[in-house]
Amino acid sequence: MPSPSQPESNGGVKKRVSRRRKTAHLKHVPDRLALREEIRDRCYQICEKLDKSRPLSKDEMEKIVRRLLTEMELSESYVGWTMVMMASAFWRDQVSAIPPERRLFLLPHCLKHAEGCPADYDQFGLDCKTCGACSIADYRTQAEELGYRVLVAEGSPIVMKILVSGYVDAVVGVACLNVLEKAFDKILLAGIPCMAVPLHSSDCRNTSVDEQWVFDMVHLPHREPQQKTATYVHLMRAAQDMFEREELTRLIAPQRQTEATAHAKLSELPNLDPIGATEQLAIDFIGRGGKYSRPFTTLAVYDSLTGGHGTSANGAAHVAEYSDAVKRGALAIETFHKASLVHDDIEDDDEYRYGEPTIHRQFGVSTGINLGDYMIGLGYRLVSREVKTLGADVVAKIVDHLAEAHMRLSEGQGAELLWRDSTSKELTPIDALKIYALKTSPAFEAALHCGIALAKTTEEYRDEMRKFARHVGVAFQILNDLKDWLGDSDNKLSAGNDIIGGRPTVLWALALQSLNEDRKAELIQVANAPDLTAHSKIQRVRTLYLEGGVFEAAEQLVEKYRAKAEEIADGIEPEAFRRLLYYLVDSILETTDNHKPTILIPTTTLEFPLAAPTS
Repeated sequence: MPSPSQPESNGGVKKRVSRRRKTAHLKHVPDRLALREEIRDRCYQICEKLDKSRPLSKDEMEKIVRRLLTEMELSESYVGWTMVMMASAFWRDQVSAIPPERRLFLLPHCLKHAEGCPADYDQFGLDCKTCGACSIADYRTQAEELGYRVLVAEGSPIVMKILVSGYVDAVVGVACLNVLEKAFDKILLAGIPCMAVPLHSSDCRNTSVDEQWVFDMVHLPHREPQQKTATYVHLMRAAQDMFEREELTRLIAPQRQTEATAHAKLSELPNLDPIGATEQLAIDFIGRGGKYSRPFTTLAVYDSLTGGHGTSANGAAHVAEYSDAVKRGALAIETFHKASLVHDDIEDDDEYRYGEPTIHRQFGVSTGINLGDYMIGLGYRLVSREVKTLGADVVAKIVDHLAEAHMRLSEGQGAELLWRDSTSKELTPIDALKIYALKTSPAFEAALHCGIALAKTTEEYRDEMRKFARHVGVAFQILNDLKDWLGDSDNKLSAGNDIIGGRPTVLWALALQSLNEDRKAELIQVANAPDLTAHSKIQRVRTLYLEGGVFEAAEQLVEKYRAKAEEIADGIEPEAFRRLLYYLVDSILETTDNHKPTILIPTTTLEFPLAAPTS
């Protein structure tokens, strides 16, 4: 039973009332140490009574925090800071259960003294020198002596990659509230132990922190917790592990590969056997990059419908026993996705994918088309050859869902291409959303249905998953539109690509709907102007989008579809499946306070070369 301090729930997970809003006014830091200590101590008192078998959702935590601040007669402006305290209190026992050598210590570069700092920045953040000029070196030395891995960076997205790769199992960090919200939210949602000490301000020059708190956090002793908290990290790692070269090759079971070509790289393609080159290129591209969210979804759905043991304390051992048939079902989803990316890059003539030149830019359009076709066939083969293991009915269900997703995705892409090549640039928001529902949702829906079929459940969930996937997919694509104006270091490395590529977006449709006739005509003229530089074109379109309130309207649509997805999840049983759907909504539809569009210069994506984890 939940404690009196924890929100009442239905089947363990409270059905949601979506209430997203701007949070900048909720991020004030209490200005007195005594008050900060009082709030922190109250958070620990509350968390001692909470059920820690599953992570608190952000909404649940905010309700507890607001109740606490009301009882203490404090301003709601402390909500953000107090939520960090509450999360740290909730996860303290779980962090303590992880030995220091399996913890990551994340430090902000803004703790340095701006004047006279001798350190340089590299792809991992600040290359800190032990000069004694600031506290960073002191913290780092203490942590490294205890066995921590230390990263000096500002909310680096590489943190999640390090966690999922298996190098560490918990994170302790120091950062301002804005960075903590961006860098730690997804970690906490996944059920990964995490603690943080907020900086006293968001000023990135010579800021300060409660140093004793940092010392106590880093020196947290290693001991077993009273209760283990459910986590998705085991399933995340299982999804990623399938794409390690040796395991990926084993699961695909290449037909053309020889011992000499088993570890060949794309750069060696001209020297490969021509007959085996396509297969080798496919294996390399499938394992090249991505977040593997679709195979994770399939594995997590399968787990949630077969007992939910993969999220338990012994989840790693349980997930390790998954059959190759289950793994190949999840792998097939990613194979289809990678095929669509190769073809989509050709159709849009995109330059970059996963921080590298796209396939057709490296090897030519013809090779790119052929590679996409090959991966489609490979995806079907991964499933069709598991009849003996899964049974004909299960395989037929999976193939049917994959085929339907493939056709609907092609319809959506076809609609986009017809619009792009049309002389008329009229587009209504509803038509843009229809294209999104066809382009983005089917692959996600197929991942859900594949997990359901693999679990061999008697419940089909067909209608519910189609609606859920449509709502999440549409919201995700709108967020992707907004992200296009912020730049994307993972894929498309410059901002405003949708305008340059002439692709139909809901942002464009909203602008046409909201602008007056003169501004609407100007928007169309600017977008089609052949003599304007890309920079000038993007800047002018950006100005018109801002004038039309396009970015705010798009964010409202995201929240509308988020709420619709959560409403579908509310009616799903069993509880483990419902909890997973809530997690997917929160993690896929990750948002920031607002989307301030900027113009970015392309950069190179750099990897984090850590040694292989030790057992």
